[in-house]
Amino acid sequence: MRNFLCITIAFIYCNSALAQLTRFEKSKGLETATYEETIAFYKTLAGKSKLIAVQHKGATDAGYPLPIVLVNADGTHNPAQWRRENKIIIFINNGIHPGEPDGIDASMMLVRDIVTGKVNLPQNIALAFIPIYNIGGSLNRNSTTRVNQNGPTEYGFRGNAQNLDLNRDFTKSDSKNAKSFAQIFHWLQPDLFIDNHVSDGADYQHTMTLITTQYEKLGHISGNYLRNIFEPKIYSAMKQKNWDIIPYVEFDGANFDKGITMFNETPRYSSGYAALFGTLSFIPETHMLKPYKERVQSTYDLLKSFIEVASSEQKHIKTIRQQATYERMKQDSFALKFVPDYSKNSEITFKGYQQDSTLSYATGLQKMFYNRNKPYSRQVKFYNYFKSQNFVKKPKAYVIPSGWYEVIERLSLNGVKMQSLQNDSVIKVQVYHIADYKSYPKPYEKHHINYATEITKTTDSLRFQKGDKIIYLNQVANRYLIEMLEPTGDDSFFAWNFFDAILQQKEGYSDYRWEDIAAEVLKKEPELQTALNKKKQEDPAFSSNSGAILRYIYIHSPYYEKAHLRYPVYRVE
Repeated sequence: MRNFLCITIAFIYCNSALAQLTRFEKSKGLETATYEETIAFYKTLAGKSKLIAVQHKGATDAGYPLPIVLVNADGTHNPAQWRRENKIIIFINNGIHPGEPDGIDASMMLVRDIVTGKVNLPQNIALAFIPIYNIGGSLNRNSTTRVNQNGPTEYGFRGNAQNLDLNRDFTKSDSKNAKSFAQIFHWLQPDLFIDNHVSDGADYQHTMTLITTQYEKLGHISGNYLRNIFEPKIYSAMKQKNWDIIPYVEFDGANFDKGITMFNETPRYSSGYAALFGTLSFIPETHMLKPYKERVQSTYDLLKSFIEVASSEQKHIKTIRQQATYERMKQDSFALKFVPDYSKNSEITFKGYQQDSTLSYATGLQKMFYNRNKPYSRQVKFYNYFKSQNFVKKPKAYVIPSGWYEVIERLSLNGVKMQSLQNDSVIKVQVYHIADYKSYPKPYEKHHINYATEITKTTDSLRFQKGDKIIYLNQVANRYLIEMLEPTGDDSFFAWNFFDAILQQKEGYSDYRWEDIAAEVLKKEPELQTALNKKKQEDPAFSSNSGAILRYIYIHSPYYEKAHLRYPVYRVE
């Protein structure tokens, strides 16, 4: 009897610990947990339940290690074993913008409800949560910076400890957070990725909107499955939970003749990054003006819906992912740009509020507002088909000199298989030269992005040193490699200034000295003399500009440095 009583007391104590309330629940949906409260909450659960493990994976800019919470019904917390058991791995990221904390609180409640048995976690599902990704921003709590948002009472700040927007950092990886994230992502190799956010913009009736990875970006096999099967099932599951969700709303004012266009998530964003590796990716965006309690509950129900649908679709997802990986490895060319195809569209039922106007107390002038007393529902065109552009043929391999170690480091973090040259070697390669480009005049996330890049191509046999890297494109990371190493890519390493040193000429000449040497060059190279004469005849302004003439001779002579404007990633065809 005494033993039975002790067991009963222990059981009650354990359930009491597991059923702990979050700060969100204690405040009746008005407050969000601090970073310290969030981590303590998960550690308490992990101490009481074998279903959960809390691990630290890498560093962050804030000086704190990045925690990850692993949840699995059979109590194993090894992603390699999960994959051997054919489990669907769902990776959930919270607090990338800590002023948008809906996912932080929803995930805490979901994990607790799983371990207490309130929510069933199927045997074929394994979950991984980053409780709060932007730790620095979470520690920087305030109640004013999210001026458009309806709660909670306090929240974190968008910028991290370097004041970086971490949802623009997934390819350039300026932050320690992003480098740790890449390691976690490739350790997990998730089938699904979910990054919880809160929207900004127009007012409407829907609480939850959803960004889904562009179908075309995933390729034919995964894209069609996502468009036609998986995504509709998510919408249906949320409908059954009384949430009428729609795609993320980006439209031109109230002109619904133009419709709504699917969000273009390039690889700088979390879902665009995950798509490079074939992961089905989503960014939930709750509506900023809805009460915080409703936003968290809708996020909670959406996460449950992902678990339910993924479990029912487990065999299909695994098969599709395997086929898509094979397709990506054998693919001959890759598109670097995707633009909306306005010749095709779907239709959605959009529930909004009519725009109205009134006198502004702040300005004394007329202002626009959404009149909640005038709700409406109408069919709206949704442009969710994209055209693929800027195709690049896959090379047999890339060669990167070891001096570009910042790029090599990021490739390594993303699971790229590289080989080091064992000896100094001469290799025949295709060489890019930067013919033209533009740069942002103002800084953007620590960079002045290069864009509208134009290149010329030549073939040459170049000498590479022992230790330089050769990367063969017969690997899972093919799409990532093309996206990052081709200079015309929107979020390539060239776009993010990693190769800007080649844009600056390092050596030059004095005109008075070069005059005599230039004359000797022309005497030795009659073809150059002929080309110069032709240019003078065709361009009168050039023919009367001695400096331009000397420059022309210089850049076409052996004295001109070969590294200037020569892109230092070489293609082996």
